[in-house]
Amino acid sequence: MQTFRAEDGTRLAFRDEGAGLPMLALAGLTRDGRDFDYLAHHLPRDVRLIRLDSRGRGGSDWAAPETYNVAQETRDALALLDHLGVARAAIIGSSRGGLIGMVIAATQKQRLLGLCLNDVGPALEHAGLLRIGSYVGVAPTVASLAEIADRLPVAMPGFHRVPNRRWQEEAVRHYVQLKDRVGLTYDPALRAGFDKALAGGPLPPAWPLFEACADLPLALLRGSDSDVLSRETAAEMCERRPDMVFREVAGRGHIPFLDEPEALDGVACWLALVREFAARPAAPAPLQPGLVG
Repeated sequence: MQTFRAEDGTRLAFRDEGAGLPMLALAGLTRDGRDFDYLAHHLPRDVRLIRLDSRGRGGSDWAAPETYNVAQETRDALALLDHLGVARAAIIGSSRGGLIGMVIAATQKQRLLGLCLNDVGPALEHAGLLRIGSYVGVAPTVASLAEIADRLPVAMPGFHRVPNRRWQEEAVRHYVQLKDRVGLTYDPALRAGFDKALAGGPLPPAWPLFEACADLPLALLRGSDSDVLSRETAAEMCERRPDMVFREVAGRGHIPFLDEPEALDGVACWLALVREFAARPAAPAPLQPGLVG
């Protein structure tokens, strides 16, 4: 794992593996780059997988709680590409990572080669967000990762026919074994920003962010039993972008693991479109690029 410094001095951790087409992987709210371990084993050799641990997660520093927001994390993602000298990259984003990808499309589109959204879209279901909010920042009350693995099938609704070994792998990726208890792999202060975002009730749809992805190779993966991305929203996304690669992953809630057959097929089809897009001349950068505040 390598590190670099964000604009405010926060040390951010990342993995940079492979050579060829740069693909930046951005994880969900409480997760980190290890979320893409399952997918990494299936990627073709000509893909350079760059995985960022967003601030406050995984191997990155905990930061000021007010910086745990999509706008700052968007700047961090672009700063990583700058640090690596990557002018354009494809982005695969799970949940919050997909939101960051759409913000980049809306503000720095010339940096993108394509966007693959994993169980996220411009409209998010309030009930699913409330479920996530019920555990964000809450330390487990169990003593071992084995107990966590036993509880995950109930804690993650919508997942079916998942072998016990996978739950054990998930427990290791999303929790840490301490001396006599299990701890979180992220800053509990993430909860403050999440609660603030939902304080006013359901989040308004952000269709302009989705529309900003026009002309980019686009893919959507949806867990068939997701409580965050509804079938109706996915259907409207497909209607607005008939050329979008869409795969529904059977027996999965929020979010698919990304090594399911449907997910792998969707990513492969999307990467084929990305390669074609990457072969075109890059569009000129806008005169005054900017990020949302």
